[in-house]
Amino acid sequence: MNLLAIDTSGPVAGCAVMLDGRVTCLIELNQGLTHSETLMPAVDRALTASGVSCRDIDCFVAVAGPGSFTGVRLGVCAVKGLAHAAGKPVARVNALETLAMNAYGFDGLCCPILDARRGQVYCAAYDMQNGMPVQFLAPDARMLTDFAAMLPTDRRLMFVGDGVPVHGEAVTALLGARATLAPANLMHLRADAACVLALSRQAEWMPAHRLAPIYLRAPQAERERRAGRDHTKSLKRQREEEAAK
Repeated sequence: MNLLAIDTSGPVAGCAVMLDGRVTCLIELNQGLTHSETLMPAVDRALTASGVSCRDIDCFVAVAGPGSFTGVRLGVCAVKGLAHAAGKPVARVNALETLAMNAYGFDGLCCPILDARRGQVYCAAYDMQNGMPVQFLAPDARMLTDFAAMLPTDRRLMFVGDGVPVHGEAVTALLGARATLAPANLMHLRADAACVLALSRQAEWMPAHRLAPIYLRAPQAERERRAGRDHTKSLKRQREEEAAK
């Protein structure tokens, strides 16, 4: 099986090609450029370096979130477009679970955290002792303090993800020596790990039109619209109550 994985869910964009179980190319881009500028040239370079074209890919893999709403939409749309054009299926993988692959074989819990802003993190916890992620805490959007309080006190903990540079000091303050912060080479999501996960779950592959992002909370614009509607309804009720007096 030949797979092409795309990740634009976080600050580091990436793509990887896997041919018959062998990773032939991995590209990671952390240059401060927008993913819309770097993604498709990177995909083209990865395919060319691997000696294949989109026609040779059996499944296109999307890291579908959680993460940056704009980035997630970009990656999902790119995978849907490539798969539709090639007439091939897609695989959807979770960014937090893919990040946990960075702690392959770790004897504690891997705790991926992504900065969700407004004091929150996208977070989960996985047991990695047997090599592949086994969910311990389901993906969610939480305050870091709430997430830390849910973690067991008798396990070692490894934190990975773009939330580490932002919240690393707070993690250490909350959890002390139990917490290990991933170094730079293991901090960010690797697109080749998405290939490994997708290959192990062929029964979950789907037609391109069914691919959808993984959101753990509504986009900010939608939250603001809801808040505006709620405020308008509140004012309307207040006026009605005053008129009834």
